[in-house]
Amino acid sequence: MSAVSRMRLPRLSIRRPAPPRPRTIIAIALVLALLGGGWLWLRGSSLVSVDRVTVMGLSGPTSDEIHSALSSAARNMTTLDVNMSALRMAVAPFPIVKSLSVTTQFPHGMRIRVIEQVPVGAVTVDGRAIPVAADGTLLPSLNASGLSSIPLSVPPGGARLTDRVALAAVAVLAAAPAWLRTRVMQVSSTSANGLVAKMRDGPAIYFGSTSHLRAKWMAAAAVLADPSSEGAAYIDVTVPARPAVGGVAGAASADQSILPGGATNPAAATTSGAGAVIGAGYTTATAPSVTDAATGAADTTAPTDAATGSPVTTTPSGDGAPGD
Repeated sequence: MSAVSRMRLPRLSIRRPAPPRPRTIIAIALVLALLGGGWLWLRGSSLVSVDRVTVMGLSGPTSDEIHSALSSAARNMTTLDVNMSALRMAVAPFPIVKSLSVTTQFPHGMRIRVIEQVPVGAVTVDGRAIPVAADGTLLPSLNASGLSSIPLSVPPGGARLTDRVALAAVAVLAAAPAWLRTRVMQVSSTSANGLVAKMRDGPAIYFGSTSHLRAKWMAAAAVLADPSSEGAAYIDVTVPARPAVGGVAGAASADQSILPGGATNPAAATTSGAGAVIGAGYTTATAPSVTDAATGAADTTAPTDAATGSPVTTTPSGDGAPGD
């Protein structure tokens, strides 16, 4: 047996860490409890209480009341503990408030931005006009002067519109470009043409249903700027890709539908052009085309025939109520 084989190699031993002692565990738990308790105490402490409240975005006759309600609610909070539910509850009696955005300035400041509802029209019943927002919220504290009228036969109950036809009329106004919305005198629904917007010093616009409203408004805007449509009684944009104009002075018949540029074939209709317009105040340097306002791409939402690919005319429901 060699000397090398007779040598004994040392045994390696691995020491396992000793488990923490109970005293150590207790000490760590006490430290964490103190830190957590200290944080909770600080969150509700007067050291970070809200003393300065800035409210922005308010307008209208209820501004002072809303400011007071928000300030009172905010002063019961701290900059480390903002209670959004309490702030929303404080402005719940004011339908003009759509939403709130809050930031804090440590240690004592809070800034509240109020996003207000914007009226798009006014429901009218029994000689009274009540402004209404795009989501159907009624805004009785605002002035209805100059707003488009939406006639109702029964006064609305509650803080929001529930009438289906009235909500469809609100949708028509909400989808309108701002410069055209101010020109709308009234939006109503008829059994023959569905939703109809009557323009001030201009024609009636037939929308039919609430489908593809953006494309319909863009088509109407283009026709309004076309010189050949001057003096028309109505513009039919039920199918926005094929707008029709009716009742133009000088036409063979007052009831004969014609199209911009003098075309009588709907397939030859054009929705672009500039110059003379229907009524006063509609002139634009360049008439808009029927395109998506967000992307600039051509609108492809108009209904088409599955077999031919050509646009299909839609007919409003028989009872005059709008439909999709």
